[in-house]
Amino acid sequence: MRRSLLILGLAALLAGCAGGGGPRPAPVEPAGPSASASTQDGERYALAGDAYPEDPPDVAQVPDAVPRHEPRSRGGNASPYEVWGKRYEVLADARGYQREGRASWYGEKFHGYATSNGEIYDMYKMSAAHRSLPLPSFVRVTSLDSGRSAIVRVNDRGPFHSEREIDLSYAAAARLGILEEGTGRVRVEAIDVDRWLARHGDPSPSAAPEGETPAGAAEAARATGGDVTEGVFLQVAALGSEEGARALQARLEEEIARPVRVASASGLHRVQVGPLDPAGQVASVRDALRRAGFAQAFIVDDAE
Repeated sequence: MRRSLLILGLAALLAGCAGGGGPRPAPVEPAGPSASASTQDGERYALAGDAYPEDPPDVAQVPDAVPRHEPRSRGGNASPYEVWGKRYEVLADARGYQREGRASWYGEKFHGYATSNGEIYDMYKMSAAHRSLPLPSFVRVTSLDSGRSAIVRVNDRGPFHSEREIDLSYAAAARLGILEEGTGRVRVEAIDVDRWLARHGDPSPSAAPEGETPAGAAEAARATGGDVTEGVFLQVAALGSEEGARALQARLEEEIARPVRVASASGLHRVQVGPLDPAGQVASVRDALRRAGFAQAFIVDDAE
């Protein structure tokens, strides 16, 4: 019986994933706690493919993962490791990593099971699996089709399809808009935690309002207090996640070298570039945003 389960499990893995996540077994490595769990749970792999949750919660408000310094996990970082006869190397450092490729996602089939670093996979959190980034790592994943982005914490290994770059949690895939298609074109950029903390402050508890970093509190006050200079703004996005809005703010400030604010009201966090001189600056900033992948920016005035 056990042998038949394993054979059935392997057949299911090779068949792929109906929900888009693709086969994502834990790597076979000497010290990985999830390696034995994944090969022994034949019942889990007996599913022909992954699946959507039957009654999922609303994941629109799931916050981005918050980058912070963490020690390398004891499990999941053995290098090299081997899956399906192919060897993979784990990077010594995630900094500077940037790739474009296809993202897939994994859901119900793996929900509640051990990840490669020994944690429990929660498909409703912003997490991901990657073949070579150290565990854990923090990366920004941006859809090259929708322009949406999410910051995820990499705590698992996969996907083991050569054409796929990253496996996203259900929540992250929902944010990027790739649930229905199953996969989507993305850019994956590792976050330098030192630079992130220098810009956003330490995510530990502080005197700032709940859900807001100390650095963000002053910025939000400026955004809603009316003490900016006159001009118009180009609105790039309106997000339900403040962390997501702050991440996009930081990215835009770096890419287009213009001031960017986050204006928060009624549960939405609007990412806006400006203030801009409508006569001399709007057109050039529009072009810069288009090159950065944000072609849908529109003009708002300071009151919005």
